[in-house]
Amino acid sequence: MKNIRLSLILVVLIAFSCTKTKSQMIDQTTVKELDLNRYLGTWYEIARFPHSFEKGLVGVTANYSLRTDGKIRVINKGYENSLNGKLSVAEGKAKIPDKADPGKLKVSFFWIFYADYYVLELDAEYKYVMIGSSSPKYFWILSRAPQMDESTYNMLLDKARTRGYNLDKLEKVQQPQN
Repeated sequence: MKNIRLSLILVVLIAFSCTKTKSQMIDQTTVKELDLNRYLGTWYEIARFPHSFEKGLVGVTANYSLRTDGKIRVINKGYENSLNGKLSVAEGKAKIPDKADPGKLKVSFFWIFYADYYVLELDAEYKYVMIGSSSPKYFWILSRAPQMDESTYNMLLDKARTRGYNLDKLEKVQQPQN
């Protein structure tokens, strides 16, 4: 009887160890090359997964610039509930911890606490980017222009689905017209 229990426990442990978590089912492969100087500047948020820190924000932009200490200055701006709403600004910093893996950045908006910022897809001309994280809860599509053509947007959605993202909760972000 003891051997049966032990065998049953062993089978259960093996089954759980073979089960992938949700984040392991997402392909988090990042770009192999990132020219930081080309990446700097303003990006418009085209779509995102909803989060409390961006709730109700529209016209959202992210601006990246170099700091004197070698880190990246991050300024996120958005308007509350409408493009004429109150401006909300968050300033943070980012870094590339491993130069051999430039697509995996860390970003911080609060003191020393950093979160993953993974560059999953990046246009060769640096016109659009798809951002993820080590968690499947975070996902963004950014563009250099406030509007993105449907074919590019749909292509990025297809790539996200292929990577394992569930896009049911993806929301488009209102931006000013060109």
